[in-house]
Amino acid sequence: MTKSIGLQLLLSSLFFSAANLSNAFTTAGPSCLSHRRIATNDFFARNQLSSSVTMAARCENENGADVESSSDEMNSNSNAMRQLQSRRKFANVGLLSTLASLTFALDGANAQDEIEAAVSASVVDEDPLINVYFGCGCFWHVQHEFVMAEKKILGRSDDQITARTGYAGGIAGSKDGKVCYHNAGNVADYGKLGHAEVVGLTIPKSKFYDFAVEYFKLFDASGNRPDQSGDRGTEYRSLVGIPGGAKGEYAKLLIDASIATGDKLDFGIGKGDDKDLRKTSFVMDNTGAKGFPFYVAEQYHQFHDGFNLNENYPGSYNKLAATFAKGGEDFGSCPNGSLGLGIGGL
Repeated sequence: MTKSIGLQLLLSSLFFSAANLSNAFTTAGPSCLSHRRIATNDFFARNQLSSSVTMAARCENENGADVESSSDEMNSNSNAMRQLQSRRKFANVGLLSTLASLTFALDGANAQDEIEAAVSASVVDEDPLINVYFGCGCFWHVQHEFVMAEKKILGRSDDQITARTGYAGGIAGSKDGKVCYHNAGNVADYGKLGHAEVVGLTIPKSKFYDFAVEYFKLFDASGNRPDQSGDRGTEYRSLVGIPGGAKGEYAKLLIDASIATGDKLDFGIGKGDDKDLRKTSFVMDNTGAKGFPFYVAEQYHQFHDGFNLNENYPGSYNKLAATFAKGGEDFGSCPNGSLGLGIGGL
């Protein structure tokens, strides 16, 4: 048997084993996982979201019978799925790493490079990046909190931060390709276009729940925004932009995170140009032709001090906007505020 034929047989055998072990981890749990039922009306009823209420979450088993699960069971299933995904990744990476070592011994450094690339691609594919946005009143304070979350949860450095202030949620979209802050020329005013202030960021799919938890921490025990007594109106309404919106896979994780942080909010299905309702966050679909995308705000609104007088962030934080701009990031061509100063919205 030549080395080439032996290598092919070894590759086939190990990949077959990897596939079987991966499937074994995937099918080790129940035949279908329960999920929290999304309300079909415009609002998620608050008592439907309470962790103390048993939810009628149904899925069909192999025999066509209905399976009911309580909220405790759903949380257990959610944890089980995360464990299964983690185990599957471990199995795939472990077997592929073994394959890489054996292949190197048989066929040299070129094969080693190819297998290492395959291992890397396997890990990346299992945890893709997603774009999301969160709105909770004035976006200055919200951006700072999510910058801190990126550092804490993902270990990102300053040059890796993706949190940006912006606008979203308006039916009109953009005007002449622009969405701008209030300005003397009345150019593409975000408020008149129906948008709210938000912070957009790019995060791993597996970390959405953790960032949703950070979002709900922005609200006090009564569900009020930090600036509830000051900034009011549709421009400051609370909203969350996720792939698929209320019908997507992230909606349940959003609800779970809300319950875990005190179940302080109700949720509305975002239709665009929504009202500013206290203790309510609108869930928007930020994808697709009929979705509500994120529009980045002007440079002078990026990494700004907070709205309260005592929210003065370090100079190193404030300078990030200029740093990213010098690096080639495009913050649009909107006028610099109401008076053209580009300071504090003026």
